[in-house]
Amino acid sequence: MTAALIPAGLLFPESLLHSQWFAVLATFVAINTVMYAALALAKILPKLHPTEWIRTRNERSETRSIHPDAAD
Repeated sequence: MTAALIPAGLLFPESLLHSQWFAVLATFVAINTVMYAALALAKILPKLHPTEWIRTRNERSETRSIHPDAAD
């Protein structure tokens, strides 16, 4: 049996890795990765409703129900 050589990947020359367009591409990929991770994390966390934290003018401070012990 003979072993077949299968390339495991590409090996770029060092001059290519220090070029301007490669730095721009690496920056774009880094920003894209951070944004994707932030959106995935935001999708996992529960939704926040800031309007529930602030009492509006139309909302009563006390219940006027005939069942005063009822939950709000």
